[in-house]
Amino acid sequence: MSYLNGRVLDLGLNVLDTEATHVYICSAEPSTFAQATSTLALGNKSGISIGAPADSSAPAGRKVTVAAITGGSVTANGTASHYAIVDTANSRLLAANNLQSAQGVTNGNTFSLAAFDVTLPYPA
Repeated sequence: MSYLNGRVLDLGLNVLDTEATHVYICSAEPSTFAQATSTLALGNKSGISIGAPADSSAPAGRKVTVAAITGGSVTANGTASHYAIVDTANSRLLAANNLQSAQGVTNGNTFSLAAFDVTLPYPA
């Protein structure tokens, strides 16, 4: 496939905007909801804010921006290297990727993340 209309990408990204409930910090990249919220979870924050789809330049495609996270609850000791965006109402892992930089965390503390983008690139 060599073409996808931006609307096709936007509808996929809209799921993040309308269904995401939490962001988790994880010790490795999760591939399931259970890994994101339990096995690999080091902390979480509810009530996240995700913007509407917009153009992305690197890579070219469409993106949504997750607003900066402050006051996230750390629930275990470890090194957070990935984020996971989840829909807890439907037990779905919606997106996961590397953090901009890994950070050591300690149970009982809080964590913060700078704003970041989730991008769907146009097909090559």
